Amino acid sequence: MADLFGGLGGLGDLVGGLTKIMPQDDPNVKVFAAQKELSDLQKQEAEIFCAIGKKVFAADGAAAYPAEADKLKLIQSNIQAAQEKLGVVQGEAQAAESAKQEADAARTCPQCGTMNPEGVKFCQECGTKLGAPEKAFCPQCGQENPTGTRFCGACGARMGE
Repeated sequence: MADLFGGLGGLGDLVGGLTKIMPQDDPNVKVFAAQKELSDLQKQEAEIFCAIGKKVFAADGAAAYPAEADKLKLIQSNIQAAQEKLGVVQGEAQAAESAKQEADAARTCPQCGTMNPEGVKFCQECGTKLGAPEKAFCPQCGQENPTGTRFCGACGARMGE
């Protein structure tokens, strides 16, 4: 019960902040404040022990602690696998977001900006044809120009219609 809020990450900070605005003479507020203080001190203690342990292990090496060294290698291997998995799922999330943005862009009218429902081929607001704009290339110099351009921005030649 002493570490009630410390193990919950930001919730301990939230409770600590709330106790400052609650009546300070309330016994429950005093209990929460004392638990928060104890939890913070225990966290600091654990961090110091962790730092000491890392230094001792680094100095004495795996020879002095073979069982712990094996566990540590396994955990480090699992960390690497988890990082790789995280990279894969982040890539999948980015791909899904890109696909959503492309789908939204195909439904958004290039003329008036109205978002149209799926399956609609023409904007319901202004009648402009929807979908990814086709690329327009200059017949003279081959420069890519925005769709609907009448004259090439690079050489001034009349664009094909």
